[in-house]
Amino acid sequence: MAISGAMPKSDGDKNYPGNMTVFVFLACLVASSGGLIFGYDIGISGGVTSMDPFLIRFFPSVYAKEQEVVDTNQYCKFDSVLLTLFTSSLYLAALVASLFASIITRKLGRRATMLGGGVVFLVGAVLNGFAMNIAMLIIGRILLGIGVGFSNQAVPLYLSEMAPAKMRGMLNISFQLMITVGILAANLINYFTAKISGGWGWRISLGLAAVPAIIMAGGSLFLPDTPNSLVARGKEEEARAMLRRIRGTHDIGLEYDDLVAASKASKAIEHPWKTLLERRYRPQLAMAILIPTLQQLTGINVVMFYAPVLFKTIGFGGTASLMSSVISGGVNMLATFVSIATVDRLGRRKLLLEGGCQMILAQFVLGTLIWIKFGTDGVATISRSYAIGVVFCICVFVSAFAWSWGPLGWLVPSEIFPLEIRSAAQSMVVVCNMAFTFIIAQIFLMMLCRLKFGLFYFFGACELLMTSFVYFFLPETKGIPIEEMDRIWATHWYWKRFVEGNGGRRNVQLSSSNAV
Repeated sequence: MAISGAMPKSDGDKNYPGNMTVFVFLACLVASSGGLIFGYDIGISGGVTSMDPFLIRFFPSVYAKEQEVVDTNQYCKFDSVLLTLFTSSLYLAALVASLFASIITRKLGRRATMLGGGVVFLVGAVLNGFAMNIAMLIIGRILLGIGVGFSNQAVPLYLSEMAPAKMRGMLNISFQLMITVGILAANLINYFTAKISGGWGWRISLGLAAVPAIIMAGGSLFLPDTPNSLVARGKEEEARAMLRRIRGTHDIGLEYDDLVAASKASKAIEHPWKTLLERRYRPQLAMAILIPTLQQLTGINVVMFYAPVLFKTIGFGGTASLMSSVISGGVNMLATFVSIATVDRLGRRKLLLEGGCQMILAQFVLGTLIWIKFGTDGVATISRSYAIGVVFCICVFVSAFAWSWGPLGWLVPSEIFPLEIRSAAQSMVVVCNMAFTFIIAQIFLMMLCRLKFGLFYFFGACELLMTSFVYFFLPETKGIPIEEMDRIWATHWYWKRFVEGNGGRRNVQLSSSNAV
């Protein structure tokens, strides 16, 4: 038997009736705006921490070190515990918030969670824009993190549940697309606000985070809840009517019956967190932990929210570093369209494998370029042509991530969990994602100071491991109805040992067409 993770087609594959409707498209577009708040924060943080007036006001010791002569070790210019705490405190708050968000999502629905996240993020943006001291900055960041935790828990679930199976990948990736739009918008704003005379441009950069928060919170007021969530909360007639509306057909009997069966299985579970730890859910638990963890070990957030700092470290001027981050942010957004166009035709595995290989190559080339020029002492100046080469390698890396692990790191977990553990499992995804984002954000500048160019080799090695993980352990999920996803594990060479004699019982209960 082959040991790759690909799943053979089954004669029992279901195709629910219905098509993409304008209503579903608009609902998913509005919901995906939750990605804007996450992306804007990723892009804005590194930009303001590279602005001299911001550093002078809040991090004077970092500014003093930055102004030292060129023979200072460039790898260690920005190594500051307080500076990294400012950046990474958001992700720790998001980690904790996502645990509470799972309860709200389960009890009140996906829409209520998105609304709450948008409102809290708005308050945090206002605090940061008017910050007078470090305490206000950190409190604002914590509130931003709560908003991110809520939106990242609810939005991917909402998109996967609203979308028809054959277009679930494309619609779910709109969340990642909005993240990239937020990053690019933040990079452009930083570029222009850094030029404002008087040194208060950073306030505009931080305060404008209120705009995506208003979009998300305002949009949530008009969103319907998903049929899955309505059924789970006992609103079966509303769920039936909503299913007809989003599928554009009255022939929704098969899909509705599966939703009701999944809901009954869900209501039988009193403690979803405890249930998630049962042996029959071991494949889902493994994916809930490993996929978001490995996504952060690509090093992408290091590149995106420390891009201006990173570019200044390797010799770019202040404005040039911000423009270089605009370029990488633009590549990130445009490359995401590749994933949107191909994910439901090529599948998840092919994009993850290609993207992984491309990232490995880019990281090792980038590390070598920095090694050749800066060596281990971190002292060098770089020419314009050499700098362009560095930016090109970063763009190659960013593009690979943008059509593979970026969107699919959110898509795959959101579509593989059965309803009875879905909210808890998605919270696990967000917890692992934010935990490793926090850890890497907190230690990156320290690692750059100590590992130097070897840091890029480190992330390249991580990408080698994660690409191998995809090849051997991740089955294909393309085109499979979300409530029928259990059966992919029963045909997988490794995971079937955990679900045989357990997982099959749920599949039989969903509908008579699955009987064996």
